[in-house]
Amino acid sequence: MTESLLTIDRLSVQFRTGDNYKTVVSGVGFSIDKGEILALVGESGSGKSVTAQSILRLLPEHSVRYPEGAIHFQGKDLLQLPESQLRHVRGSKISMIFQEPMTSLNPLHSIEKQLAEAVFLHKGLPRKEARSTVLHWLNRVGLRDAERRLDALPHELSGGERQRVMIAMALINEPDLLIADEPTTALDVTIQAQVLELIEDLQRELNMAVLFITHDLAVVRRLADRVAIMKAGEVVETGHTEAVFQSPEHDYTRRLLDAEPEGKPDPVPEGSPMLLQAEQMRIWFPMTRGVFKRVYDHVKAVDDITLSLRRGETLGIVGESGSGKTTLSRALLRLISSEGHIWLSDENERFDLNTLDHKAMSPLRQKLQIIFQDPYGSLSPRMSVSQIIAEGLRVHTKLDARALDQAVVEAMEAVQLDPTTRHRYPGEFSGGQRQRIAIARALILDPMLLILDEPTSALDRSVQKDIIELLRRLQRERQLSYLFVSHDLSVVRALSHRVMIMKDGKVIESGDAQAIFDHPNEEYTRQLMAAIPSLSR
Repeated sequence: MTESLLTIDRLSVQFRTGDNYKTVVSGVGFSIDKGEILALVGESGSGKSVTAQSILRLLPEHSVRYPEGAIHFQGKDLLQLPESQLRHVRGSKISMIFQEPMTSLNPLHSIEKQLAEAVFLHKGLPRKEARSTVLHWLNRVGLRDAERRLDALPHELSGGERQRVMIAMALINEPDLLIADEPTTALDVTIQAQVLELIEDLQRELNMAVLFITHDLAVVRRLADRVAIMKAGEVVETGHTEAVFQSPEHDYTRRLLDAEPEGKPDPVPEGSPMLLQAEQMRIWFPMTRGVFKRVYDHVKAVDDITLSLRRGETLGIVGESGSGKTTLSRALLRLISSEGHIWLSDENERFDLNTLDHKAMSPLRQKLQIIFQDPYGSLSPRMSVSQIIAEGLRVHTKLDARALDQAVVEAMEAVQLDPTTRHRYPGEFSGGQRQRIAIARALILDPMLLILDEPTSALDRSVQKDIIELLRRLQRERQLSYLFVSHDLSVVRALSHRVMIMKDGKVIESGDAQAIFDHPNEEYTRQLMAAIPSLSR
């Protein structure tokens, strides 16, 4: 048997909390051979990223300690290695790709400067040779017009392009081990497929080992040779990927495998009235240049779109980043201006929202609510859960304190949250619980329409499944209409009656969800469907 490239032996990690230490990783052990892809899988808080960052000792030294264990790489214990020697390992022998490239890249430095720095530090190449190496790797990872974009800043690139730059930076010194920490979570399905294929190709070409950290088991099945499952800071199961998928031994592994979104929404009641209709909606943003800001063209974010939605129905709006789906959803709520008609039917009245002034629009806002993608960023950390949920009622009604509190209790019970926790703050809740708080905040106003803007993309698969089942139940009980904006087609399929596919501000294809998923007519739709990683093979 050959010696493993990396071996983690009974690793424990503790974080300082005041005068005490809290154990977050306990007795973790696994190994990776040269040229192998090992997936480290678990939900948020399981200890995956802490374990990975411990390999390169990236955790803050003043607040972390390793009471036991060892991390052996090429015969050396990285936990005992002096900082001067560890610097030669980081980025040269072991590289890391982080989850969010925008926060991992320096916003003030060009792409060339950031990649050249890695080459200069580890190889000492002069500027001219460094530029050649940078350009070679940007082309190798498939960045379009690489030479023209050497001077680009990170914000001038798309999410997929930034992730390609991160991969080039990680591989430019041809490391023996690549640690990829959730590198595709924030990407569209088509970009995700491209990035996964790129990592696979480069891994084979360089005969490189990869530690791939994720909570997406469909991606694991496609990519990994072996898998290690983590729960609450411990590894509960390891094995060859196919064996773990076919015959999982641990209950937690079985629960993860069962957490894939599934099922279909309840049928729309027969004769259900029309709630929302949009006709020939257009949102063009002017592009200007020169001292006088002369308009020379427009960004056609939404271009001549028509849609309809009945009571109790879900319309899934699908598209990649930049397709215009979020712009469209916000325009429907009059959060941004648009051209065209937006008809809202409320009992016996029908309003064109685009003709209403602020005063006339105000009472209708409680009927139209939105739930955002990031449940932490959309909740004020300085307000208690009770204050957050009751905020809309305080604006739109004149209920006294006692009635407000009772309404909060009922809203929390509706989304299966313990009302006794209503005086706590968002930071004391998990991601799934925070999203339930956001849903309760919208429901308390008894809306007719909920716009769900990527409400599950930041959540683990098991939590996603819970939220989907909650949304289905609420729709059934309250005859809610949903406009579900997402690039995750497996979630869209589980929740939507009809689907509208968007690309570059236009509708490419629309119709019955089941028909489009089973028999897409357009090539772009077929590409989206083909890009979905599946748990089944």
